[in-house]
Amino acid sequence: MQTDTRPVQRDASKPLLFGLVAAVVVGIIAPLTLPHVTHPSMIYHIVLHMAAVAIAAFLSIVSLTAYRRTAAARTLFMTVGFMALGVAEVFYLLQAAAFPLPFYVPNINIEASHIITLIMLTMFGLGVLKVNK
Repeated sequence: MQTDTRPVQRDASKPLLFGLVAAVVVGIIAPLTLPHVTHPSMIYHIVLHMAAVAIAAFLSIVSLTAYRRTAAARTLFMTVGFMALGVAEVFYLLQAAAFPLPFYVPNINIEASHIITLIMLTMFGLGVLKVNK
C-alpha cells in the first residue's frame, strides 16, 4: 500500500481570513467616513457599502488562492469578477460618502461604477459559460 508523501497544504481558516480582511477594510475606509458618523441615514448606507467591500475583498482572496491551485480559466474569470465587484463597491462607497471626485467617463457621460459592474457581470458570465475540454 502506497502512502501519499505530498506535503499537506493548509489553508488559513476562512472565518479568520474574513475577520482579518474586514478589519483591514474597515481600518482603511472608516477614517474616510468619519465626517458622516453623525448623519444617521448616511452612516447606514456607508456601512452597507463598507460590508460589501469587505465581502468582495474576501471573495477575491479566496478565489485567487483557488486559481493558484487550479490554474483554470473559469476560476480566473470568477476571480476577476470578484475584484471588479470590489472596485465598483469602492466607487459606490466614495459616492455615498460624498467625495467630490468625478466617477464618470466624460465623453459618454456614464458612471465608472456602471462600467465596472458590466465588466464584473461579463467575467461571471464567462466563468459560468466556459466549457472545460
